[in-house]
Amino acid sequence: MKAIRFHETGGPEVLRYEDVELPPPGPDLARVRHTAIGVNFIDTYHRSGLYKLPLPSGLGSEAAGVVEAVGANVRTLKIGDRVAYAGAMGAYAQANNVAADRLVKLPDSISDETAAAAMLKGMTAQYLLKRTYPVKAGETILWHAAAGGVGLIAGQWAKHLGVTVIGTVGSEDKVALAKENGSAHVLITGKDDWVARVREITKGAGVPVVYDSIGKDTWAGSLDCLAVRGMMVSFGNASGAVPAFEPGILSAKGSLYVTRPTLIHYTRTRKELQETADDLFAAMASGAVKIQIHQRFKLADAAKAHEALHSRKTTGATVLIP
Repeated sequence: MKAIRFHETGGPEVLRYEDVELPPPGPDLARVRHTAIGVNFIDTYHRSGLYKLPLPSGLGSEAAGVVEAVGANVRTLKIGDRVAYAGAMGAYAQANNVAADRLVKLPDSISDETAAAAMLKGMTAQYLLKRTYPVKAGETILWHAAAGGVGLIAGQWAKHLGVTVIGTVGSEDKVALAKENGSAHVLITGKDDWVARVREITKGAGVPVVYDSIGKDTWAGSLDCLAVRGMMVSFGNASGAVPAFEPGILSAKGSLYVTRPTLIHYTRTRKELQETADDLFAAMASGAVKIQIHQRFKLADAAKAHEALHSRKTTGATVLIP
């Protein structure tokens, strides 16, 4: 089969489109022939070496497709089942062997492309809004990168839950998109004094939670946006890693909480994974959450997809088509 591999870390140019031998699935695995592959910012961390993988390595952790073969111990899946997954490395390929208990069957109402675009980002929005900090109707929250893949889903979902979203974006051309997808207020990080505006919007109180996937560039300002005993949810590093800080700053700014969550820890068990996916699928089926795929690339052009991500000009979801 064909797959994207990288033999050294670096920029998008290290990605190679290669022939790879995929062995038969092991006893607890299923082989999935991919029909669509999700592209996520964490993929760029693996490629660059920020998050280290043994080299040479495949890339990507999210895809949808059809079960082609199952291992001897697999009883929950059969050949021909439509499935999707998030969290199994090697998704940038025509097929992948995945642990059967990490595969989720797709409802007929959800297309393969939509599933590939939604699993990681949608389940991330689910656990952040409902478990990391369970938002409540009537609250006002701050969400950075409101026009990004997770941000567009979270904005819609939070609005559906009765929450007022203050979203930030990186440029003027993303303002309308964020507003169309749930953000009641949209601030431009490089232009507006967004910390002052958040305090103004909340009448000086600050927000109970900030969801931040930007990292270094928004860290200090985000802490200043929080209400007393507010929670800083740092779930990404798009601008670089958050700098080291003294814990004393948290007490000085209002006895704040900080967490650095990841999807894998919120879907550790089969039960958690299924419940998270079911909640996402229900939100999509109800129309509360609409998945928007704004960029499509051929699998062979994965490097171009990464270049688009780095330009910060992408919006919504990006998928690769094998």
